[in-house]
Amino acid sequence: MVKTIRVSEEYHEWLTAHKEGDETMEETLRRMTRGPHPGDVAGLLTEDEADTAKEAVTDLRRRDRDRLNAAQAAFDASETTE
Repeated sequence: MVKTIRVSEEYHEWLTAHKEGDETMEETLRRMTRGPHPGDVAGLLTEDEADTAKEAVTDLRRRDRDRLNAAQAAFDASETTE
């Protein structure tokens, strides 16, 4: 099965610039993100373990977003006081 993902034009250009030889975009993304091949990790987790892992990732991303928003707010506040 093939999936399509949307990326910004700038990111696509950056990724294309980092392609090596006749790599596909998937191969370049795997190399750049050091992601494993799905077949290498299939079946390692039970469905419950996978759900728990997904929830943990969602929580981490939420906290990262909260920290980013706080940093942006602090930056914006410091610009208005200068």
